[in-house]
Amino acid sequence: MSALAVRRWEVLSDADRRMIFARSTAAIFDDELHRGVAEIVADVRDHGDAAIVRALARFDGVELAPADLRVQDEEFELARASLDEKLASAIRMGIENIRRYNERVLRDADWMEELSPGVVVGEKTSPILSAGLFVPSGKGSFPSVLMQIGTPATVAGVPTIAVVVPPMRGSTSVDPAVLVVASELGIRDVFRVNGPAGIAALAFGTESIPRVGRVVGPGSPAVAAAQLQVHRYGCSSVMLFGPSEAIVLADEHQDPLLIAADLLNEAEHGPDSAALLVTPSEQLVQDVSRYVDEALEELPEPRREYAASAISKFGGAIIVRDLDEAVEFTNEYAPEHLLVATADPDAQLAGLRNAGEILLGDTPIVAANLSIGVPATLPTGGFARFSSGVTARTFTKTTSIARTSEKALERLGPSILALCEHEGFPAHARSIHLRRTRVTQDA
Repeated sequence: MSALAVRRWEVLSDADRRMIFARSTAAIFDDELHRGVAEIVADVRDHGDAAIVRALARFDGVELAPADLRVQDEEFELARASLDEKLASAIRMGIENIRRYNERVLRDADWMEELSPGVVVGEKTSPILSAGLFVPSGKGSFPSVLMQIGTPATVAGVPTIAVVVPPMRGSTSVDPAVLVVASELGIRDVFRVNGPAGIAALAFGTESIPRVGRVVGPGSPAVAAAQLQVHRYGCSSVMLFGPSEAIVLADEHQDPLLIAADLLNEAEHGPDSAALLVTPSEQLVQDVSRYVDEALEELPEPRREYAASAISKFGGAIIVRDLDEAVEFTNEYAPEHLLVATADPDAQLAGLRNAGEILLGDTPIVAANLSIGVPATLPTGGFARFSSGVTARTFTKTTSIARTSEKALERLGPSILALCEHEGFPAHARSIHLRRTRVTQDA
């Protein structure tokens, strides 16, 4: 029996459909998890650095003094010296492409336009004053995460950027690849702090870690829960960055070997990930299943275990009636990553609305994750229905601007006064009456 779960959508029960759409987000909203995370958040709020080192000792088995939370300059230099040049070059190339993408994002951010005679409006875009970035390390080394969230923050011009990253497993050291990314971006405020305690530290500030206005970064359900918790205290976050997920929407014309590879690309992230093939082709499903099983045998642990879970529990193959139904399913699912591998992907693109990213044709997910420059920190759990990936816009805010002429106010006056009277605001109306009177007197 293949590891790839196969489900025919038209005969699937309502309960099974809900399970597919819900994927692993239930873990993020688990009441018991939130109670535990709330205790950690409150401890950091009340006790600062002392609570952080307690959390490191309790959850990571790492004993540190508060003075050791900040990464020192010499650690950045050691990280640069220790990193393989091939990896360092890949980091620089990825950052450059991400930088170019985000500079384009902001190119037309400020604008002014005359909407009607005498009424000029526009927007001024400014960076937020501070941002905290969380980089996970529990399941491996993820310099690409800091590339993807740190580069937009620097392009946006955020004055204060702080990074929290758990120390490497069984060590007090921070991942050198992450430190090289921080160094390339000019970020020096890097702290070794674990999950929820790190989010709380950024939200409240501690003796060592600056308080920020917004926290950004993917992580475990506990990290996502902590980001929800700190909203209560006035620190904004960008939700929801939970377990990874992807849909490969494919037709019968695709190479099953490549489709299998793209599925496992996403599946190996973790056991709570979801990798789905959505297709009307039963033959493609059969062929992909065979290649998936062969590739699984070659994966080392724990990636093999992760991938097997991700293509069977929340993922697998969904057989639909046609590509129109595939598009309908995808819009309802709203995946983090969407690869449209069909004979004419532009035909499906026209109907697709909900996805963190849409990759067309033979554009592998891994290229988008690491090198192309498009956002790869993307909403999960269906949040792509109303949320977007992390770009420079994530780290900016807009302020509206308007200028009206005397003639424009004279023309708009009756409409404004009608609304003032209806809503019961006489002082509002007076500000218009006074201006109209002044114009009449001046004339």
